[in-house]
Amino acid sequence: MISKLFDLTGRAALVTGGSKGLGKAMALGLAEAGADVVLASRHEGELRAAADEIRSATGRRAEFLATDMTSKADIERLAAFATDWLGKVDILINNAGSNEPQNLDATTDEAWDRIVELNLSSCMRLSRAVVGGMKERRWGRLLFTSSIMGFASNPARGAYSATKAALVGMVRAWALELGPYNITVNCIAPGPFLTDLPMSLLSPEQKENFAKRAALLRWGQPEELAGPALMFCSDAGSYITGATLIVDGGTLCRTF
Repeated sequence: MISKLFDLTGRAALVTGGSKGLGKAMALGLAEAGADVVLASRHEGELRAAADEIRSATGRRAEFLATDMTSKADIERLAAFATDWLGKVDILINNAGSNEPQNLDATTDEAWDRIVELNLSSCMRLSRAVVGGMKERRWGRLLFTSSIMGFASNPARGAYSATKAALVGMVRAWALELGPYNITVNCIAPGPFLTDLPMSLLSPEQKENFAKRAALLRWGQPEELAGPALMFCSDAGSYITGATLIVDGGTLCRTF
C-alpha cells in the first residue's frame, strides 16, 4: 500500500524553475516516482541538460520550454505547450523565483514590481491556466515554493519576504476553492539549501552563520526537498491541503 501511495505512474507534471537547484531536484523526484515532466526556466541550455538527465536517470518522458515567468504571453505559451506535450497537467510546481535585496529607502518601483511579478503573480497566472483541466478530471496538485523568509526575515529582504508570505495566504484560499474538485494546494517553505541564489547573495560569514542556526548545523542539499514534494504531489498527501511545510533543518527553532 505504501508504495502505491507515492506512485505517480500516468501523472503529468509541470515544474517551473526546473533547470537546476530545488526545481530540478523536485522534478527528478517526481519522474523517479513515474511522472512525465515538463521543465521551465529562462535558460535553455540548463533546461536541456536537466531534461536529458531526467530521461537518462528515470526513463520517463521529459521536455522543456525556455520561459520568462514575468511575461504573460510566455506563461500562456508554457501552459499550452505543457498541456499539449503531456496531454494534461496533473501536477504544477510553481518554483520559479528570485531575490533582489534592497533596503526600504532604496527600493525602486521597478525592482519591487519585478519580484512581485515573478514570485507571486506568475504563480497565479500559471495556476489559473492549468487548473481547469484538473477540475474536469477531479484530480490535481498545486505546490508552491515559499520560504522561511515568509515567516522571518533579514534587512533588505522586504520584497522577497512579502511575496513568500503572500503565497502562504494564497494557498489557503485556493485550497478552499479547489478542495471540492479533489485538488490539493500547498506550500513548501525551504530554509538554507545549497542552491545558486543564496550562494550568490551571501558572504562566506553569512553562509557559515546560516549553517550554525540550523538545528542540524548544516545547509540542506536540493535532493532533500524531493521527498516532501513527492508527498504533496502523490496520493500520500491526498488529505493535506492549505498547508505550508517548513523544510529548514530546524532553522526557525531558534530565538536568538
